[in-house]
Amino acid sequence: MSTPHNEAKENDFAKTVLMPGDPLRAKFIAENYLKDVKVINTVRNMLAYTGTYKGKRVSVMGSGMGMPSIGIYAYELYHFYNVDRIIRIGSAGSTVKDLKLFDIVIAMGASTDSNWAEQYNLPHGTLAGVADYGTLKEAVDAAEKFGYHYKVGQVFSSDHFYNDPKEVWGRWAEMGTLCIEMETYGLYCTAQEAHKEALAILTISDSLLTHQETTSEERVNSFTHMMDVALSCIKE
Repeated sequence: MSTPHNEAKENDFAKTVLMPGDPLRAKFIAENYLKDVKVINTVRNMLAYTGTYKGKRVSVMGSGMGMPSIGIYAYELYHFYNVDRIIRIGSAGSTVKDLKLFDIVIAMGASTDSNWAEQYNLPHGTLAGVADYGTLKEAVDAAEKFGYHYKVGQVFSSDHFYNDPKEVWGRWAEMGTLCIEMETYGLYCTAQEAHKEALAILTISDSLLTHQETTSEERVNSFTHMMDVALSCIKE
């Protein structure tokens, strides 16, 4: 079995796939956390690996940037590779003062400025993108056990990286969104359509309030708290 975007064979993927946006972060996780690692995809350099973590089989694969990219890979994983659970482990920009660099956000739901849900032809409404509760609870329990600083709440998945003024993201923050990123809503909708499980665990990489930001190297190698939490949510 293969797709235009994935050369993996049948059963190459585990039931749980961790999906960082950056394929180099997938490589970092495979090399530093997993045992008996096998490379299962290199198409478009969207690296994917399968190995074991504490005896449990798990896969990790990059998703790329934006909802169209993660939507393609998640759809194929759910529908063609029999994956049950995808956990996005990505970066986000904080829009609230009590989320600092390297803090964790566990995304209970996602709002968006995208027309992603138009493809489902739902009458007279807008689809809410929500996490799988069981996976979310496992993540919260793990974050508590590790003693990491985290918040659970809503995120805003934007189609824009540049040019969103405070008048835009500030209003979303007033409505309770904790941070801005670019993929979670697309992942959640894709999971909901497939009747599969999804969760996004995000690390604050920058603050729209203080303008502090992490380096590209830190975003690859230093967002380890969310990796610990995600690896505690492996579904066998």
